[in-house]
Amino acid sequence: MIILDRYENDYAVIETGNKIINVDRNLLEEGLKEGDILILKQGKYYKDEKATEARKKHMADRFGKLWRK
Repeated sequence: MIILDRYENDYAVIETGNKIINVDRNLLEEGLKEGDILILKQGKYYKDEKATEARKKHMADRFGKLWRK
């Protein structure tokens, strides 16, 4: 899984497996947000809509359970 962690100046910090890499912002589709799941196609990163929505729902459910206890 490839996740956009954050932006730092001209770079995007991306988590891929157990590694963190810095990628030039020009290699990312415009409009990506922190936490988006990415797909790498022909050297450019794009948002995986389905995976991003599924992860957001999973995280919301998980945190919701924490707050209810």
